[in-house]
Order: sequence, then structure tokens, then C-alpha cells
Amino acid sequence: MNVSEPLALEQENVPADDSLEEAMALKRNAQRRHRVVVNVLRLLVVVVLLGGWELLVRAEVIDSFFWGQPSGIVAQLWKWLSTGTAQGPLLEQIGVTLLEALLGFIVGAAFGVVIGIALARINVLAEVFGPFINIANSIPRVVLGPLFIVAMGLGLESKVALALVMVFFAVFYNVFQGVREVDRNILANARILGATPWQVSRHVILPSALTWIVASLHISFGLALVGAVVSEFLGATKGIGLMIATAMGTFNPNGLFAAIFILGAVTLAVEGLVTRLEGLLLKWRPVPISDVSI
Repeated sequence: MNVSEPLALEQENVPADDSLEEAMALKRNAQRRHRVVVNVLRLLVVVVLLGGWELLVRAEVIDSFFWGQPSGIVAQLWKWLSTGTAQGPLLEQIGVTLLEALLGFIVGAAFGVVIGIALARINVLAEVFGPFINIANSIPRVVLGPLFIVAMGLGLESKVALALVMVFFAVFYNVFQGVREVDRNILANARILGATPWQVSRHVILPSALTWIVASLHISFGLALVGAVVSEFLGATKGIGLMIATAMGTFNPNGLFAAIFILGAVTLAVEGLVTRLEGLLLKWRPVPISDVSI
């Protein structure tokens, strides 16, 4: 080999690096175009649904007295924003319901994770408490709302209690199953290397079950919001649930749909935060086969 051969090899590597960067740039552009197309299609679906709804109402195919209409919903939202609701400022009602749901979500998820890991790790606890948890899970959570209101009153506590119960079972069963699915060979290797039970739980079991835990969080906040709203619907002094009850009692379908729209917007916002949290917690996870998200 002469002196010029290494230089020739280095020059041959340059196009490869350039090709790699070009390929990455093309991939990013393709992903950007794909996101634009998806967002445009989503917007088109919304326009078609709302536009068709408005046209059917104006053509008197749909009775606005029962089903409302998009323009009336927008007018109702603007009225709530500008002059407030019958219960007070709109943002205050949203804040009350969001606080109740968040507290129930956090406490219920914490209990679900701790108890799920404990019962999955300790067979005696699972054998003793398993039947009681299954019985409690078979009770429709909504019927507990009146009980909590009678016991705790119309304030924050009864709303958080129902939201907590709604969240707990969804998280518990996911965590319990996730811990039971941990590879036994990995657990055996950790014990052979001298890991203590605490180290096994922290460094092996919890990371392995983290995917199950995060998956349960995606649906749990929606359940917490349902619990808070249902409890407000049954009895409250403030909140979106009370707004829904008021709209129903005054035969105001536009107000009913406007409150539902607000709930949907709040849920989507929190879902986005949970998705970001998932990205931070699961950076180590292999890249999925499909990047499609719903």
C-alpha cells in the first residue's frame, strides 16, 4: 500500500457520510409532510362533521332544540368566556374540575402502582387481598358517587374520592400484570449477582413494568375526569359537571355540547403531557415498528 491509498479511502468515505445526512434530511422532510397531510385530513374531518351538522340543522333535518347546532355551541362558549356561567367564571369551573381530576389521578395512580407491585411480588398478599379487590372492582364505580357525597359533602373531597377509585383499578391491574410479566431469568440473574429485594424492585421490576404503568396512565386521566364530572353532576357547587347538569335542567343542548367540548379539550391537553412524560421515561425502549400514534 502506498501513501496515497489512505487518502483515497478517506475520500471514498465522504460521499457515504453525505449520503447518510441526505437520507436523514429526506426522512425528516417526509415525516414533516406526513404530519402536515395528517393534520389537514383531521381538520377536513372536523369541517365535514360540523359543517354537515350545521347544514342539516338549517335544513330542518335535525331539530336544534334537541341536538343544538355548531354555531349555537360557539355562541355559548363565547358567552361563558365573556360573561361567565351561572356558577361563576368559566375558567374557575374548569380549574375546579381539573384540580379534582388531577388529585384523584395522582393519588389513585400512586396507590395503584404501590399496591400492584406489592401484590405481584408477595404471593400471600395477592392470595389474601386478591378476591376483595376483584369484588370491589365488580361494583360500578358511579354508584359510589352518592355515598361519597353523603359521607364527605359537596366539596372537593367527594369528587377526588370518586376520581381516585376510577383510576386505582385501571392502574392496579396493569401494574400487577406488568410485574408478573417480568422475565424470570433476569430476576434470577439479578439475585445471583447479589441484588437485594429493594434493588431488584427498583432496577429490574419497575423498569420492566414501566411500559404497562405508562399505558395505564393514558386512560387513567380520562377516568379521573369522568369521576370528577359525575360526582359534580350528582351534587356540587362548582365545576363542569354542574354546568352540564344546569344545561340539561334548562333544556340547553348547546350548553351541554359546549361543556363536553371543554372536557374533550382538557383531556387532550393532559394526554399530550402524559405522552411527553412517556417519552422521557421510556427513552431506553426500542423504536417501535410503527410510528403511528392515535
